[in-house]
Amino acid sequence: QVQLVESGGGLMQAGGSLRLSCAASGLTFMNYYMAWFRQAPGKEREFVARISRWGSNIDYVDSVKGRFTISRANAENAVYLQMNDLKPEDTAVYYCAARLYNSRRSEYDYWGQGTQITVSS
Repeated sequence: QVQLVESGGGLMQAGGSLRLSCAASGLTFMNYYMAWFRQAPGKEREFVARISRWGSNIDYVDSVKGRFTISRANAENAVYLQMNDLKPEDTAVYYCAARLYNSRRSEYDYWGQGTQITVSS
């Protein structure tokens, strides 16, 4: 059974930093692209960042470029999202997701339960 478990969420003032972690189990982690998505109240879920199997390809949504850093530790079956200079508009539930590297589908195969980030101004 595949599980993705996020941790590290919480309440932070604007300008602060948080680091999210996602622990994966039940899959061959190095075979999966990993990503972070977020969903703010009343909005659709949006892509935040993605990292390839070995970390050689990384993408970010424009709104977080220069502030957020995605990374992974294949030996630990974990992916991370370092979030700096947080803004109130970063407030959302953050989800970890996994997609098999050779999948022909664009959708992600597995999702975590999400962790809440609230940024106060």
